[in-house]
Formats: sequence, C-alpha cells, structure tokens
Amino acid sequence: MLRTHTCGQLNISDVGTTVTLCGWLQRARDLGGMTFIDLRDRYGITQLAFNMVTDAALLADARKLSREYVIQVTGIVIERSSKNLKVPTGEIEIEVKTLNVLNAAKLPPFTIEDDTDGGDDIRMQFRYLDIRRNAVKQNLLLRHKVCQLTRSYLDQQGFIEIETPVLIKSTPEGARDFVVPSRMNAGEFYALPQSPQTFKQLLMVAGMDKYFQIVKCFRDEDLRADRQPEFTQIDCEMSFIEQDDILQVFEGLTSYIFKNIHQINLPNFERISYQTAMNLYGNDKPDMRFEMKFVDLKSTVIGRNFKVFDDASYVVGIVAPKCANYTRKQLDELTDFVKRPQIGATGLVYIRCNDDGSIKSSIDKFYSENDLQSIAQTSNAKAGDLILILAGALNKTQKAMSELRLEMGQRLGLRTPGVYKPIWVVDFPLLEFNEEQNRFFAMHHPFTSPKTDDFHLLESNPGAVRANAYDLVINGVEIGGGSIRIHDKQLQNKMFNLLGFTPEEAQEQFGFLLNAFEFGAPPHGGIAFGLDRLCSMIGGTDSIRDFIAFPKNNAGRDVMIDAPSAIDQKQLSELSIAVIK
Repeated sequence: MLRTHTCGQLNISDVGTTVTLCGWLQRARDLGGMTFIDLRDRYGITQLAFNMVTDAALLADARKLSREYVIQVTGIVIERSSKNLKVPTGEIEIEVKTLNVLNAAKLPPFTIEDDTDGGDDIRMQFRYLDIRRNAVKQNLLLRHKVCQLTRSYLDQQGFIEIETPVLIKSTPEGARDFVVPSRMNAGEFYALPQSPQTFKQLLMVAGMDKYFQIVKCFRDEDLRADRQPEFTQIDCEMSFIEQDDILQVFEGLTSYIFKNIHQINLPNFERISYQTAMNLYGNDKPDMRFEMKFVDLKSTVIGRNFKVFDDASYVVGIVAPKCANYTRKQLDELTDFVKRPQIGATGLVYIRCNDDGSIKSSIDKFYSENDLQSIAQTSNAKAGDLILILAGALNKTQKAMSELRLEMGQRLGLRTPGVYKPIWVVDFPLLEFNEEQNRFFAMHHPFTSPKTDDFHLLESNPGAVRANAYDLVINGVEIGGGSIRIHDKQLQNKMFNLLGFTPEEAQEQFGFLLNAFEFGAPPHGGIAFGLDRLCSMIGGTDSIRDFIAFPKNNAGRDVMIDAPSAIDQKQLSELSIAVIK
C-alpha cells in the first residue's frame, strides 16, 4: 500500500507515530515561515505542516503545489497548537518529512468545497470532480448503506437475490421502451427492461418463493427532478401470500433502513384507500405530516346566484389555521399561485373567520354572513382561520387544491424536515379509460389482480373494478408500489381482452408467461421500491440526481461523456439500420 493510514483515521492517540498518507490537496495556507496543507481522501481531511526551520527545501516544494494535486507524504503525528474539534482529525497534524507528487492537476473549473461556486451544468460536465465534494460523496455513501441494509434485511427474511436479463422483449403497455438493435437478427430489436416484472413472476412459477434484486431499469420518458431514463429499483416478489404479508415485510424493511441510518422509529404505517386519498387530499400520494383535509362545499354554496360555484361540478375548500390575518398582498400571491399554468385554477375564493367572530370574504356580494357562517361550520373552521376555496371540474380542481394545500403546508412550516409519515395507499382502480383511443389501460400493469370482491364487475362495469395494488408513500413522495398478481391463465386472458388485446396479440406478446401459468403458478405478489427516491427521501433532498453517481440532465443527456451521440455508418450498416435525413 502507498499509505499506512487514511486522512480520516488519525487522532490524538497517534501522536509520535510515523505515518504515510496519500490524497488530494484541498487547500494550502502560507504563513511565512510555515505552510499548512489540508490533505483530503474519501475518509476525511488531515492537516499537514511544513516548517522552514526543520526543512526549508521541503517547504519550498510544498509552496509549488496547487489545488487537487495528488500527493504522498510521510511524517510524524504531532499535537496541533490550534485545534479544530469539528473534524475527527482536528487535534493533530502531520509534521512532514518527505513529499512525493503522485500526479499534478489542472486547476479545477469550480472549487471542491461543500459550498462550491460551480453551477449544475458545469458540475455535471465534471461529475468526477463533483463527487470529490463531501456533500456528494456522503450521498453516495448513504446510497451504499441503503443497499447493504436492504440486502441484509431481505436475506434475514429468506429472500434470494437473482439477476434477470437486461436484453428483453418489447411490450406495448407502459412507458416507451429503449430499444437495442440485434446485429445477428437483422431488423429485430431487444428492449431494455422497464422492470423485471414478467421474469420475477416466472421465478415464482419456478418455485423460488422469495426473490429480490437491486436492479437497473429504463424508461424513455420526459424527465424531471425525481425521474431519470435509467433508475434503480429494489425489486421483490413472494409466493403463497396475501396483500397484508407483503405490506408487513416491507414496512419492516423501511423501518429497518430508517432506524439504522437516522436512528428513528417510524410511526405506524396508516392505510388509506385511493378514493379516500383523492377525496381528502386531491392526489394518490398525500403528505400526511399535516391536516388541511379537503371539504366538499358544493351542496353548501349553490343557489346564491354566484355563477362560479353554481356552474362548477366540484367546489372544494381547505382551512388554513390561524391565517385569517393574511394581508391582501399574501392573498393575491396565493391567487397568482393557483392561476399558474402548471396548476390551472381560474381564481381563488377566501373567507376570513376573524378572531372577534365576524366573517369577511371575497364573495360578500353574493353570500350573507349567515351563509358564510354555514360554510365555516361545514369546513369546521375556527376563529382566526382562513378558508380557501376552488371550483371547477373534479379532476382539475382536485389537482389544483392539492398543490395549494402543499403550498400552505410549506408556508406554515407544517412540512417539517426530519419528520416522516409513511402510509400505504391501497385499492387503486384496476383500469383507466383513454378517451382518445377509446379503450381501457392498466393503471399499474396488465398482470395486476382485481380485488376478489370486484370480479363480478369485470364484464358489466370494468371501470369500477379495484386493483389488489398498493403504494408506499412517505411525506407526499411515492417510494414504491406493487400488487398481488394474476396467477390464473383464464383471468389473465380476460384482463388482456379488457385491454384490447386479441388472443393472438396476447399470445405473441406474453405467450411465454401464459404458457408458464399452465404448469402450476402459485398465488404471488410483489413490490418495487425506487432506490433513488428512497435515498433522496432519507437524505433530505428533492432530486434523485444527488444520489446517482453519474446522472443524466433534464434533456436525458450525459454531458460528461456526451451521450447520446451519433453512431458510425459502419456500425449502422452492421445493424441493418438506415438513417433518414
């Protein structure tokens, strides 16, 4: 080894020891007769001391060094006169005896500091330098720890880790596939897996009973902060189980990870239905750290000649506690917020429940004080509270009010960092109808089982059928989801028929799975956690890119290696691909 210790290892008990360290030059401080250098590696920082009295030539060599030089030093551990107790090595320094430059370095395009001066674009272009920063390094170490804890917990629960193929068959459902041309089979293509869904079901047919995999998946879709074209799942499947069995196992996994990383005990995992989530919070991944539940006000507000409410199919309110004293400027800010194009409301109605018991609103022209008191009573608003109301079409208005609820929670400090409220959202619709294509699509995927109680609706009212599906949501973020699968070939064929597949199309696309079911498929189900999202949740940030070593930007490009890029014509010819210009 080129070193005897790491830069985060030495302390006061090592004084007098001769050591050799290697690392990068973080910064240098020239104090005339002495120069101090902070030497950094993955493990920490150690201060090096060069003294004119002891070795003037060595001091002169040290002053020639620049940031990010890779160096090796040998010296004696001594006690620092000016200690820094904020770092583990802050009580000692190395009195350097020999200095060896292992590699010179160009001046980096941004400072390798926690508070860097580099913007996102330049840091993504030089990601290997960005990873040297403590903040990014700690994120990757957290990701490593989550993976190790996952493997440890699932191994204890009897799961086995099995790799599934990366080059698979393209399927028409779900997001767009990334496709890979086959040179040996001209004109034919592999797809990169959006998930190992069919393979893990086949593993259950194969009798593997409990499978897991920390697996790379690919989806060719538009990006945002919590999406990447390639992402990682903690993917699992179990046989001879029901929904409660899966939820209990993965509540245990989630609690195990949070306990070992944050030393906190998560509260009980509440379970709410999809419909309840939509009715009370306007979306299927509600942030449950605070209340502000939706109140349906349609029956309370109609019939007063206020066209906005009378013509709306849905009128909904939330109560912002102790906000009746909001200024006109603050209320105008909220109105502008809901009218933003990405939210889409046309306006905002407010009612102040003043501390003295009086009520004032933006609709006083249409509603008497008794009317407003009735609205306040229906909303369960108290003196000092502010009622915020939106009206319009159901889905659009639910979405807008959901965003307003989150905004108010943020403004009032109710979305407390470091507080975690996990819930299971269950009983999703099995199908959703696409008006443009005039057919049903699977809300999750075509292998999700209907709820047993809803089997009779498959023929008469398929849109009302609930799925035996579940999502884990923490603080308004969907961490993962899964379902009990269909294990009966006849039911699976019925599902394909509802989705518009002919028997021939179903056989062509999924015949391998349907054929496998004929050889004794056990009842089974599974779940997949988004590892990137889980890590960003635990790490306290909104962007999954912070926890991926080499992420893509919002255009799906890797600006560091300049990918995607054009391919040589010779390669295209070998793949039987013609480029249309």
